[in-house]
Amino acid sequence: MSQSAYARAGVDIAAGDRAVELMRQAVASSRRPEVMGGLGGFAGLFDASALKAYRRPVLATSTDGVGTKVAIAAALGVYDTIGYDLIGMLVDDLVVVGAEPLFVTDYIACGRVVPERVAAIVSGVAAACAEAGAALLGGETAEHPGLLGPDEFDLAGATTGVVEADACLGPQLVRAGDRVLALASSGLHANGYSLVRHVLLDQAGWSLERQTPELGRSLGEELLTPTRVYARPLLEALAAAEVHALSHITGGGLAGNLARVVPEGLKAVVDRSTWTPPAIFELVRQVGQLSQADVEAALNMGVGMVAILPEASLAPVQSVLASHAVVSWSLGQIEAADDAGGSVALVGRHPAT
Repeated sequence: MSQSAYARAGVDIAAGDRAVELMRQAVASSRRPEVMGGLGGFAGLFDASALKAYRRPVLATSTDGVGTKVAIAAALGVYDTIGYDLIGMLVDDLVVVGAEPLFVTDYIACGRVVPERVAAIVSGVAAACAEAGAALLGGETAEHPGLLGPDEFDLAGATTGVVEADACLGPQLVRAGDRVLALASSGLHANGYSLVRHVLLDQAGWSLERQTPELGRSLGEELLTPTRVYARPLLEALAAAEVHALSHITGGGLAGNLARVVPEGLKAVVDRSTWTPPAIFELVRQVGQLSQADVEAALNMGVGMVAILPEASLAPVQSVLASHAVVSWSLGQIEAADDAGGSVALVGRHPAT
């Protein structure tokens, strides 16, 4: 049988169809009762009548991608973990305002559709959705020959959630005397990989297979560690105690993201002596001969999420987090600022490792 003109141009429709079949079971594992229809339609359907239980439902939405961490997955041939990076970046931006994630749609662009590879990527996305309580409602796999190499791909997505209007978290609730609570990251998460790859792979010439004593495993294993998904434990914590604001520590580092939820007239004082960042952060700093300010502006330094809450809420929130194996610690406090703008002050030094 002769190839179609589309196939001769590099687009394999049959491979795309096979990828859909391979991912069908994984997508079904994330299904919520509100999902209508199945995989393969032109649009995903979600029964919004569930929102009638809300007094004043506010929809929250977020879109993001995995970034250059996909290059690590491609180089190692490991595709079933970066879905956690995508979902962590998406749903944890929703929970910051107190919203429950409802559904996710994903988008995979690749130079060549390899059904098994696409299915592995989607299986990770679906597993992370199930962990977060969100349905993988649909998505798109696009083949872009000539734009991307045969083994190149990118992964992005969008999510929608809901929160009661009077339950929205944010800087408007933050008060002087509030405590700042850190939630440990699982590592680099999915931010700063352009810097990390430049320092360790390009400049230092290290291979992903390099066994690194400081890390206790290979460099590739460390760099591919999935992003921690905080949505479910944090939603439980919000139901258990009063929380004023959350900050998802992504690009821009701890100070840059925390400042987004500190209102004018107040400042968050963060004490570095309260934690020791995982070894990967100091490794990047030393190998790249970077300043502390440089790494703190790009990397999360071991803090993936921050909660601002009354002191009385510390114990119940930490108890919920511990039940989900999320390590947390008191990071600092909210104080009156000397100037009008909200700010963050990083004080002290990390303990020596």
